[in-house]
Amino acid sequence: MALLRLIFNIAWFVLGGFVMGLAWWLAGILCFISIIGIPFGRACFVIGEMTFWPFGQEQINRRRLTGQDDIGTGAFGTLGNIIWFLLFGFWLALGHIMHAFACFITIIGIPFGIQHLKLAMLSLTPIGQSVVASD
Repeated sequence: MALLRLIFNIAWFVLGGFVMGLAWWLAGILCFISIIGIPFGRACFVIGEMTFWPFGQEQINRRRLTGQDDIGTGAFGTLGNIIWFLLFGFWLALGHIMHAFACFITIIGIPFGIQHLKLAMLSLTPIGQSVVASD
């Protein structure tokens, strides 16, 4: 199972994961330029790392993970997601959707396209989400 995950991650990295991971990291750098964007930037680097090697990782709502609310899962998280969507979320989601359609052209690319669609959904509202190992 680990060998298959490694093979999928290497193929993913070559077929679009590298480009989209860099896009996430660029968004993170832009967020770090402003002081108030540092929490967004940190999330960008975590999700960017997941974008480089997504197989074996998944995102989960922190409320579901910890069983309690925090600042990212409440009203401030919703406000943060709205701001995120307007500044970066739409563009990252669009990039993932374009890569997904390119992957769906071939039968072998279908698992990669599905992963791009999952990351597109995550890119719309990343605040309040955590990246965990899927094992």
